Amino acid sequence: MLFSKIKESLLSVLPIAAIVVILSLTVAPMKWQEILVFLIGCVFVIGGLGIFSIGADVAMIPIGELVGSATTKTRNLLVIITVSFLIGVVITIAEPDLSVLASGLASSINKWVLISLVAVGVGVFLVLSMLRVIFGISLRLLLLISYGVVFALAFALSLLGKTAFLPLAFDSGGATTGPMSVPFIIAMGVGVSAISGRSETEQSFGFVALSSVGPILAVLILGFFVDVKNLLPATETVSGDFLDVFRTVFLRQAKDTAIAIGPIAAFFLVFRFSANRNMPIRTFWRIVFGIIYTYLGIVLFMTGAHAGFSEMGSRIGMALGENFRYVLIPLGCLIGFMIVAAEPAVHVLNEQIEKISGGTIKKGKVMLSLMCGVALSVGLSMLRVLFTFSIWWLILPGYALALLLSAFTPKVYTAIAFDSGGVASGPMSTAFLLPLATGACIAVSGESYVMGFAYGLIAMVAMTPLVVLQLLGLVTVLKARAAEKRLQKEALSLAEPAPSVSERVPEAETHPSEEVEVIDL
Repeated sequence: MLFSKIKESLLSVLPIAAIVVILSLTVAPMKWQEILVFLIGCVFVIGGLGIFSIGADVAMIPIGELVGSATTKTRNLLVIITVSFLIGVVITIAEPDLSVLASGLASSINKWVLISLVAVGVGVFLVLSMLRVIFGISLRLLLLISYGVVFALAFALSLLGKTAFLPLAFDSGGATTGPMSVPFIIAMGVGVSAISGRSETEQSFGFVALSSVGPILAVLILGFFVDVKNLLPATETVSGDFLDVFRTVFLRQAKDTAIAIGPIAAFFLVFRFSANRNMPIRTFWRIVFGIIYTYLGIVLFMTGAHAGFSEMGSRIGMALGENFRYVLIPLGCLIGFMIVAAEPAVHVLNEQIEKISGGTIKKGKVMLSLMCGVALSVGLSMLRVLFTFSIWWLILPGYALALLLSAFTPKVYTAIAFDSGGVASGPMSTAFLLPLATGACIAVSGESYVMGFAYGLIAMVAMTPLVVLQLLGLVTVLKARAAEKRLQKEALSLAEPAPSVSERVPEAETHPSEEVEVIDL
């Protein structure tokens, strides 16, 4: 099992690694030590992604399903609301991506104030997700209302001259749905849907979609109380040889991941010895070892991503911005197309999609659509970096089109699309794509433009899959209808009555006037 997961991780990471190595040898020349750091980082990412995948299958998904089903079985609305809210807060605080985003703005916004507000936002919308399934509320209706409020607040901030705050708000929605939270949230949806008695395929998805809205609203509200002029990103670099770099980053990630996964492990133990005492001992120890696998996988993956990819992304972005700025757009598309396959949560979502749909929705098609969507988003983000126009010109029509498509797309594809938007914007976006855009922005326009035009890339990565995957659903439905009509025509042609004897025999060969001799035996 481990070998197959490592092989899958290798195939996912190898293309983007090859592109980066080629760039580091040509347009952005690097020292051999820097290339070595990147290659070691790739090994960490590959190993961590493989180990994490096992941990997610063995621990995170089963825990989520158990908690979701057990909470729903109580039929106690207060218990459901309280547990869902606490889970949303805990897994958001545990999300490494959010910690990275908050640390980068620590000089302007208190790190724990930002994390706490975002965590509360996720908690509130996870409660809303649970109530949606229990009471059969339309996901499309909730998305229309939620994003209506989001854009109303964003417009109000723009009138106050705080447009530069918008990219951070939309980025936070993507940063909260990473490798720690996505498996748990998706599994909770499966558990709740199985108990609710409603369509499991349709109701299991949409939890990540709504959970991504809460952070956007929370940060937009924070924007009314923060001076946007003092909002500057801080870059955290680790100096020294490659051993020092990896040792420093590894120890930091080991500590951060322990803090992150500790509450989830504690929550599972409390749940095991209070609400699920009949759990087989073999299942219990399987989940315990799965939690250990999850911890090791995330530590290795995050170490490789931040030690190997972050600095390389920034250096390549600056080199391209200085010397080959218009290459940024096609190259951004290519990197975006390849890098989404290295996101841990993407693999979890694709496996769940194929499993829950009974194989009717193929994970290969979903992955290809995601890759195309992220390619488009990175290309558009590089366009913003080069021409410094407001994110409004992309976010507003993008979400309007996504919400419009939801009226014509099958419900399950709408839910999967909005889930995928949050899942695609994971640690690789934060660790590599954002530094790439930041480096390019500094080279093209200067450091003061970073917050307004480099930030927002994660938001774009989270937005384009909403459109692309719904288009996939729409095309799938149209093909199915065309095939059904073709089968109906074939069935009608087969069901036509056979011609009579007189119709089959030519008129010239019939002789009704001729007498027939009868032999009497």
